[in-house]
Amino acid sequence: MQLSVWTYEGPPHVGAMRVATAMKDVHYVLHAPQGDTYADLLFTMIERRNVRPPVTYTTFEARDLGADTAEIFKRAAKDAFDRFKPNAMIVGASCTAELIQDDPGGLTKALALPIPVAPLELPSYTRKENWGAAETFYQLVRTLVDREAVKLSTASGRPSCNIIGPTALGFRHRDDVKEISGLLENIGIDVNVVAPLNACAADIARLSAADFNVVLYPEIGDTAARWLEREFHQPFTKIVPIGVGASRDFIKEVCDLAGIEHPDIADLGNMPWWSRSIDSTYLTGKRVFVFGDATHAVAAARVATEELGFEVVGLGCYNREFARDVRTAAKRYDVEPLITDDYLAVEDAIAKAQPELVLGTQMERHIAKRLGIPCAVISAPVHVQDFPARYSPQMGFEGANVLFDTWVHPLVMGLEEHLLHMFRNDFEFNDEAGASHLGGHGAAAQEPSPETDNIIRWDPAAEKELKKIPFFVRGKARRNTESYAAERQIQLISVDTLYDAKAHYGR
Repeated sequence: MQLSVWTYEGPPHVGAMRVATAMKDVHYVLHAPQGDTYADLLFTMIERRNVRPPVTYTTFEARDLGADTAEIFKRAAKDAFDRFKPNAMIVGASCTAELIQDDPGGLTKALALPIPVAPLELPSYTRKENWGAAETFYQLVRTLVDREAVKLSTASGRPSCNIIGPTALGFRHRDDVKEISGLLENIGIDVNVVAPLNACAADIARLSAADFNVVLYPEIGDTAARWLEREFHQPFTKIVPIGVGASRDFIKEVCDLAGIEHPDIADLGNMPWWSRSIDSTYLTGKRVFVFGDATHAVAAARVATEELGFEVVGLGCYNREFARDVRTAAKRYDVEPLITDDYLAVEDAIAKAQPELVLGTQMERHIAKRLGIPCAVISAPVHVQDFPARYSPQMGFEGANVLFDTWVHPLVMGLEEHLLHMFRNDFEFNDEAGASHLGGHGAAAQEPSPETDNIIRWDPAAEKELKKIPFFVRGKARRNTESYAAERQIQLISVDTLYDAKAHYGR
C-alpha cells in the first residue's frame, strides 16, 4: 500500500456505505474493528446530512481476535435487524476485517433472517470507493429485482425509464436528478425509479418494469445497467448530459430509446449566449487543465473546448476502471492522458502545463491555490462547500448555466486581480494580501516553477518586471521568455531578455 496525505477514493466499503446511506430502508452491517467508524463523518459533516448512515459496525477489538469474531458479527447482524427492522440488508467487511476471513455473507445466511440479504465481497486492497459503490448497487439489484414485473408502458401508453447511479456523497447528485427528471417528463418520458438515491427496497424490485435505463453516473450505475440489459432487455444511455451540446445529444438518445419524436428544443438556457457575448471573447484560447473522475473530466473537456472556446492542455482521471474513456478523449485534444491516483503526480503535471484555469477535485483546488492558478471544482472528492443549500446542478441546460458561472468567474476575478495590482501601492491593496479570487488573505501565491527551472533562472529584477504583465497573460509571457532563452542557451533571464523575447514573439 502507498501512504498518502490525500486520497481521491476511499476503500470499497465506503462506496457500499454511500449506497446504503442513499436508500431509505436498507441497512448495512459492516464487520470492522474499533476505529473504522470514521466514515460516518463524511456524511454528517461534509454532505451535512441530518441523520447518521444506516450502518451497524461490529467494532471488535484486538483482544477479540483470540476469541470468536464470527459470533460477534452474527450478534451484531441480529441486533441490527431487531432494532432497525429494515426491508433489506447488505453485509460485508472493512479492509481490516477482510484479513480475518469471517465470511459475513455465510454467517448472515445461517441466521435465516426474514428479509433479503445481499452479501458483499469487496477486495479492499485492489479496489476502491467507486467500484465498491457500483458492486454494492449491482448486488442489491440482483437480490431484489422482480422478474415478473409488468412493463409500465403497456398500461400508461407513455415510455418509462429508470435513473440509476446517484448516491449519497455524490457531487451534485441531488440536483442533477431533479434537473434530468424534469427534462424527461417534459419530453414525454415517465421516470419509474431513481436509484439508489432515495429509493427503498420495493423501488429496486420495480426496476424491471421500465423500458430503458438512464445512467447518469457510469462509475456507479454501469455494472447494474449492463446486467439489466442482459436479463430484461433494457437498453441504457451512454451520453452524460453535462453541457448544452451533450444535453441535446442526450435528448436525442433517450427519444430514440423511447421510440418518440425528437422535440424542438427552444430554451437552452443562458450559457450559449453568454459564451458568445462580447464580454466573454477574452476567454477564447484560455489554457485549461482538467482532472477528476472519468465521467466529469471527459464531459468538462468537451464543454471547455466546444462551448467556451478554451484549450485543453491536460486531461486525466483517478479511477482506472474508466481510463479508456479518458485516453480516447485525450487523443481528441492532442494531449497525453494522465491516469493516476497520486495527487503529487497531478501537481507536477499542472505545474508543467502552466494552465490559466484548473478544473478538478477538492485536491486540485488546493494544488491550484499553491500554484496561484484559478480553479473550479467539477468532480468528487469534494468538501462541504460543494454541497450548497441552493439548487446547483451540473447536468442539463440549467447545469450548463451553473458551469458557466463556476468556471468563468475565477477567470473574471483574475482579470480584476490585474486591476488591483495597478493600485498595489494604495493603502487597501498590497502584494502581501494574496489573490482575492483564490480566497486568501495570507501570503501571495508563488508563480509555478517551470520544467526548465533546473537550467534557467530568473533575475529578481526580471521577476519583478514580469509581475507588471497582466495576470491573465503572465503565464504565456513566462513560457515564451523561457523558450526564447532556451533556444539561445541563456541561463539567467534578465529584464533585457524579457523584452527581447516580447519583441521576438510580437513580430
